[in-house]
Amino acid sequence: MKTAEIVIIGGGVVGASIAYHLSERGVRDILILERESEQGKGSTGKATGGVRAQFETEINILLSLYSLEFFASCHFDCGYEPAGYLFFATTQEQLDYLERNVATQLGLGVRDVSVIDTDAIREIVPGMNCEDVLGGTFGARDGFIDPLAVMRGFSAGAFGRGAKIAFNSPALSINVIGGKIRSVTTPDQMIECGKVVLCTGAWARELAATAGIELPVEAIRRQIVWARCKNELPDHLPMVIDIGTGFHFRPARDFNDPDSSKGRSRRDILFAYPDPAETPSATTSFDDAFIGKVYERARHRAAFLGEAEVVREKCRAGLYEVTPDHHAVLGDSGVAGLYLANGFSGHGVMHSPATGRALSEIIVDGTCSFMDVSSLHIDRFAEGKLLHETAFI
Repeated sequence: MKTAEIVIIGGGVVGASIAYHLSERGVRDILILERESEQGKGSTGKATGGVRAQFETEINILLSLYSLEFFASCHFDCGYEPAGYLFFATTQEQLDYLERNVATQLGLGVRDVSVIDTDAIREIVPGMNCEDVLGGTFGARDGFIDPLAVMRGFSAGAFGRGAKIAFNSPALSINVIGGKIRSVTTPDQMIECGKVVLCTGAWARELAATAGIELPVEAIRRQIVWARCKNELPDHLPMVIDIGTGFHFRPARDFNDPDSSKGRSRRDILFAYPDPAETPSATTSFDDAFIGKVYERARHRAAFLGEAEVVREKCRAGLYEVTPDHHAVLGDSGVAGLYLANGFSGHGVMHSPATGRALSEIIVDGTCSFMDVSSLHIDRFAEGKLLHETAFI
């Protein structure tokens, strides 16, 4: 029987970050179980790579502040580009909401975020239709990262300090005896261990159930249209988000093609929105009907979006792992030795540095000391202490 001190189930960016931070703390006997033949085939590889501190809740803002600082100063190239996030409002209620959020963000130490008027929005996004826009907010330190580069940087650091990874090794069950973790079963073997970190994204709920844990995480498809504009995009185009509908657009970058001018094109753009017609499922096929839906919003918002030609082979769909309150589940589970890092609701990549450090401290020290993450504990669902965040896309 194979043995390991800690088994991390899931080799995406979250699992890699946890391994990296544990190894920084001196833990060496770490085994990552990855279901695919290589890392980055799941949600990490489908992510658009946005990172922002413009959230509503204190915990998300603090997770972002730590992670942004990490991306700006880490020892590996993560592709951090502070191009900004622009949220815009089309009703007074939405604008009031954004203004309240900025006050909260500033109070928690977010820098370079402000409320802006319609003229400023026109200047930041030339060609955008602002006839129905009342104003918005802009965070200059928000921006973009390369999800695969982040995952690889964390992995290299962990592997360099002794962590190992097993590919084509999906976990089938987490085995508990007497309320304690004993082993993990894969198709090929049983791995004896004292600690398990569950971070398998959309597949976490079923695995948690094998350990007797009811994890309120559901998979839901998110689709992204890749299009090519007739002319070059405006310089320094940020992520632009309609706070009312969730429709958003940003310059496209192919993270799987880093050698082609760093995967960039001055005419390629991504746009999407959270389709309310989507129901929970593990479907990852792209539905062509989504193109028409998103183009309705694109045509209204800017001529350069509406006239852009779809690059069908680059359109994609991935899975969000969502919780009832759209916040992550972090921490211990109630089963001795089982730790959870799940339900990021689209924020797993951007919050991966803070998540990795938080879990490493909880596992090694018994508590997270650099930040209070107790509001993300799984018990909040049973206790009715759900968090509230409107600005999820």
